[in-house]
Amino acid sequence: MVKITYIDSTNTTRTIDAEVGATVMETAIKNDVPGIEAECGGACACATCHVYVDDAWREKTGVPSPMEEDMLDFGYDVRPNSRLSCQIKVSEELDGLVVRTPERQA
Repeated sequence: MVKITYIDSTNTTRTIDAEVGATVMETAIKNDVPGIEAECGGACACATCHVYVDDAWREKTGVPSPMEEDMLDFGYDVRPNSRLSCQIKVSEELDGLVVRTPERQA
């Protein structure tokens, strides 16, 4: 299992075991992490699973695809480290990943 730490807008921290091959969004939904709504179910068709990737992990999580960038346009308080958590696949290399949820989803 891979550990992912989710930090919400009130700085409440939750560290969750994630399965390799799942997404950061799927892991959040399965574990009732607040701040991740995932209205489209992970189809990259909304921005309700928006997260901020901790700077130390940005290179390992990669850059958003053009489709993801288009969806991020609908996100709330989008920043350079914004990603849609449905587009980040869990891998062994992401053990220890830290993401923050925005104050609200779009």
